[in-house]
Amino acid sequence: MQRAADALFEFTTRYCAAWQQHTGHAPASQALAGVPSPCMVATQRDEVWWLPQPFSLPATLEAIKRALDIQLQADITAFYTTQFAGDMTARFVQRELSLLQVWSEEDFLRLQENLIGHLVMKRRLKQTPTLFIATTDLEQEIVSFCNLTGEIILEQPGSKKRETFAENIQIFLRNLQPVIGGVAEIG
Repeated sequence: MQRAADALFEFTTRYCAAWQQHTGHAPASQALAGVPSPCMVATQRDEVWWLPQPFSLPATLEAIKRALDIQLQADITAFYTTQFAGDMTARFVQRELSLLQVWSEEDFLRLQENLIGHLVMKRRLKQTPTLFIATTDLEQEIVSFCNLTGEIILEQPGSKKRETFAENIQIFLRNLQPVIGGVAEIG
């Protein structure tokens, strides 16, 4: 669990540094403007600038465990309970994605409800339980954590089609390149 948290912290640090170097300020989001969060450091016109903050709730996905009577791997719990932050754009190999993060306490409740819905769909389709961690530009593709193997996969919800990206979340996060303004930051 700690290795996953460390890998997320390392990527977030690289992401924030790339934003600072590229723009001269903290990461910015238009989509999150006006949405309260402990991450907000400034509001500029139609965007909010943010920095990651320590997760202030109990570090558990207990609502998901209770709702579905499922045991979740520690790495997925660490991924969603290490910090509050905005979603972060990145590139993995040649695929651009948006790494999903928890913006606030309210967002954490909504996230768990969405993960429960996703897992219920997977159960109905008799498919391996996965938990999404990123979106892609293609609506029918998401990046997910496989709860059985710990692998990070690209999948199409409702389909059995999947591609393994990394053998675990640490490898995946360490190989992400921050994308700022459509440009991958190498470093």
